[in-house]
Amino acid sequence: QMQQVQFSLVRMNDMLRKAKMLCLLLATASILLGAADLSYVQLRQFIRSSVDQKLKDKEVANYLKSQSVQFAITDRLIEEFVGWGIGTKTLAALEALQLASSNFQEPIIEPVVEKKPKQPPPPHPAIQQRILEEARLNSRDYTAELPNYLCLQVTRRFYDPSGLSMDWFKHDEIKTRVTYIDGVEDYETISVNDRTTNQEFQELGGATSTGEFGTILDSLFAITTAAEFSWARHSLLRGRNVYVFHLEVPVNRSSWTLTSANGPQDKAIQSIRAGYKGLVYIDKETNRVLRIVMEAEGIPWSFPMQEAKSRLDFDFIDVSDSTYLLPLKAQIFIRKERLLSRNEIEFRLYRKFTTESIITFEEMEELEPLTEDDLEP
Repeated sequence: QMQQVQFSLVRMNDMLRKAKMLCLLLATASILLGAADLSYVQLRQFIRSSVDQKLKDKEVANYLKSQSVQFAITDRLIEEFVGWGIGTKTLAALEALQLASSNFQEPIIEPVVEKKPKQPPPPHPAIQQRILEEARLNSRDYTAELPNYLCLQVTRRFYDPSGLSMDWFKHDEIKTRVTYIDGVEDYETISVNDRTTNQEFQELGGATSTGEFGTILDSLFAITTAAEFSWARHSLLRGRNVYVFHLEVPVNRSSWTLTSANGPQDKAIQSIRAGYKGLVYIDKETNRVLRIVMEAEGIPWSFPMQEAKSRLDFDFIDVSDSTYLLPLKAQIFIRKERLLSRNEIEFRLYRKFTTESIITFEEMEELEPLTEDDLEP
């Protein structure tokens, strides 16, 4: 009985393989009606499908031996097919087709033009000004509307010594208890790499970040900052329709401070103010800011830091049966010569602050990192 079962499975797999080949050949035949030769597009489609469906190398090669082409098959095209994972017999059949087509011209390849969804027209300049003004007023009143609360800030720090933004290594993970009481932020370090610590947040060295709870937002729309805005586009962010504006702030009106130190014991701390450009995403329904993207400009060549970028995302979060716009996630990117640093910061477990409010270790252990799907549409 076991042999019969094995024999049946072998026959079933063979039937499935032949069915796949038949489907592929039928699909190919349907695009070849009335044509004696494979076109460039048809050859690519056939090879791609044969690899995706894991057809037998011998059967694919036999099919190609029965075909002809009217264009020169280049070494570059064959190298591309090899990169897809074709077998040796398929490669030999393609090389035979290449030899037979050597007198033909190379195919004319039409560039693939990506069709972008048609954007609605930008709002009238007067309406743009109204949108920005309402966003400014909402930002001005933002901190006054917030309740006293606490949350968990999780900071994952990465570095890339290659300077190519490709080989990122995780440096550490910092969990911080953040309290917001009467407009004042306070940071208490709970653990580093899941080990409890008494170190102050500012003593941890490396790139750290504070001010996400209203400071950045308030500064951007402050009258003294006088940020310059210009229309960028309509967009969608986490399922919400948004207006996107370019922003620019010169250094003489900026409050963005960049601080550089080699470590927690380094006394040679250098700080500068930097101008910046970026984007601001404004929710169409509420005229609330949902994202701020900033990139430093005009960093002096003598400063140890050559590049600094940040992205701060807000979202509507329930806190004790009420909904507030609160920080969701931030990203900080810094370049010091070839060394790249990247901080991924999440704000989780929001709750109203009382003397009994706590965040338990069990809650922290159950948290899964936010993904880009949590940030993008």
